[in-house]
This record gives sequence, structure tokens and C-alpha cells, in this order.
Amino acid sequence: MDFDLSDDHRLLRDTVRDFANQEVAPVAEALDHEKRFPYEIVQKLGGLGLMGIPFPEEYGGSGGDSLAYALAVEELTRVDSSVAITLCAHTSLGTQPIYLFGNEEQKREWLPQLCSGAKLGAFGLTEPEAGSDAGNVKTRAALRDGNWVVDGAKQFITNAGTDISGVVAITAVTGENDGRKEISNILIPNGTPGYEQGTPYRKMGWNASDTRPLTFTECTVPEENLLGPRGNGFKQFLHILDIGRIGVAAMGVGLAQGALDQALAYAKDRQAFGQSISKFQAIQGKLADMATEIEAGRLLVYKAAMEKDLGRNFSLTAAQAKLKTGRLAVRCAEEAVQIHGGYGYIEEYPVCRMYRDAKILTIGEGTDEVQQMVIARALGA
Repeated sequence: MDFDLSDDHRLLRDTVRDFANQEVAPVAEALDHEKRFPYEIVQKLGGLGLMGIPFPEEYGGSGGDSLAYALAVEELTRVDSSVAITLCAHTSLGTQPIYLFGNEEQKREWLPQLCSGAKLGAFGLTEPEAGSDAGNVKTRAALRDGNWVVDGAKQFITNAGTDISGVVAITAVTGENDGRKEISNILIPNGTPGYEQGTPYRKMGWNASDTRPLTFTECTVPEENLLGPRGNGFKQFLHILDIGRIGVAAMGVGLAQGALDQALAYAKDRQAFGQSISKFQAIQGKLADMATEIEAGRLLVYKAAMEKDLGRNFSLTAAQAKLKTGRLAVRCAEEAVQIHGGYGYIEEYPVCRMYRDAKILTIGEGTDEVQQMVIARALGA
């Protein structure tokens, strides 16, 4: 068993770390405060090949693996979660469905644009009554005269409403089989009549990312926009969610590590009672626990990524990683704020933003309760 990263993986990690520190960190506070989407950063990420890490070079991707992707997400989240979720949702949710289930024509049309970062991809699954109960889809698509006519609504959708958003893959009910919903996935390009992006949500965190509701009113797209076989939508999006959990779990590790970075630097600099507060046992205990739990969570994320790359069933490990690191991010952000004392409650300090950003990691891509359900079922409970 080899715990060392390859030279290529280390180079990627260090490259993304340098980019995050030099390009993202200086503007992260302003982007969050102004709720401004980071167009310039996304363009640079595309230029570095990071928007298409896990996709083949023949489609414009970087030809990397899931571990490389997890490393990049971790390093970005270490500095800013909004930038990280933009890449994460675009890659895992927006682009993966087209790569995994699209036909060759769909791949050739969309993947080069998405992998370069010229266009952003989005995934429309969640609805007002279809969150944790993901199969309770109400959006419908009827086949008429060689076109899909879509009516319905989605909510909490990332990357669908920016100036560079290109396409959203939505789940819709396309019929019934033996009294059960037939769910399929359909590609809806931005600019299609009847497809409207709502006003961005006012969120607790992730303020520089794009999250908003979508509505479809007699939205008509060609029959060829069906993504994968008709009726396979439920099975397809469950697989996409498994992949997405690796990315969100990597975000949890990254945020926790970023919180530790900030807490350690502050503790070493802050003086009290004639010495650095990092010398006090109470502070050392917090830092030691954070570092230990982060390393355990990181190894779980890496294991999930490597299982996927080896073609093994990674659903259990991805759920465990996501459950572990989401909770860890919340705890580490809270401890980092506590170590900062009053300054931790001030927006000028990154830990304040991290504290707000952390909570969604226990909700998005399946709540903690859903992860527990997935894990328990895998155990045979």
C-alpha cells in the first residue's frame, strides 16, 4: 500500500496551491462581500486545464484521474469555497453526465467548450419536493413532433445563470412504466425559449458562486437532446451523485485544512500573558485534533477517488468521505473562529467566511442523513 502521491499528482497539487494563493486569496474577501461571480478566475482555471481535469484530451480535457481532480478541489477550497464549488459543480455535475451518458455528437458539441471553461455546465435535479427524495421529480417532458416539451421547476442549481453558462442537464418525467415514473435526462442549452433562470438566492455562504432556481414553460428542445437511454435518468443521476460526493468531500477536507492554516498562523502570532497563544495547552489540543481528523478525512477522500479510478464500486467510500469531511469542515471552522476570539467574528478574517461556507457541506450533494442511509444500506442494515 503506497500512501505517496505520484510526481504528477504532487506537481498538480502544488500548481493549484500556488494559483489559489496568488490569484484567489487576494480577491476572495471582495468576491464574497460583493457577491460577485469570479469570471476572471474561471477563465484562468480554464487556461490551466483545471476545468476539464478528469476528461480525455480528445474532448479537450486534461486526461487526469479522480485523484487529480480531488487534489485540485481541495487546494482551491483551502482558500475559497465559492471558486471551488464553481469548478466542482461544473465538472462533477455539469460535464460528467454528458461525458458518461452522451452520444458522440453530444460529446463533440459540448465537451470542448466545457473542458476549456469557455462554457459552464449545470445539473438540474433538485426541486421543491425532490431534494433528499430525489426520485420525486415533478418536472415533465412530453415528446411532441420530434421535440421534448419541458414544464417544471428546479431549485438550488449551481452555474446555470452566469454569462458563460452553456447547458443544464435536467431530470424530467417522460412517461410511466407499470405505474412508476419514467425519469430521463435531457440537455437544455441556455437561451432556449421557455427556459428561464430566476434571481440568485441570498445565501449564508458561497456568495461568489451562482445558485438560483430555474423554470421551464413549454421549453422545447429536439428529441436528440435526450441524454442516454430514455427511462435511465434515475440510475444515471444516482451515479452522478456518487461522483459528486468525491468532489464535495474534497471540499470538506480543503475547507478544514484552510481553517487549520488560518488558526495555526493566528495562534503563533497572537500574544497573551507574555507568550504566543499557540503555546497554551488548550489551543494545542484544538490544533492537534484538527490536524489528526483532517488527515484521516483526506485519506478517506483519496481512497474513494482511487476506487473510482480502479473501476471498483466506490459508492460506500464516497458517502463515508462526504459524511466525515462535511462534519469536519464545520467543526474545524468553528474551532478556528474560537481560536481567533473576537477577530473570528469579523468579516476581514477568512475564518469568518469559512464558518459561513462550511455548513452547506453537510447538506449539499445529499444531506448527512442521506449519507448515513446510503452507508447503512451498504452495510446490510
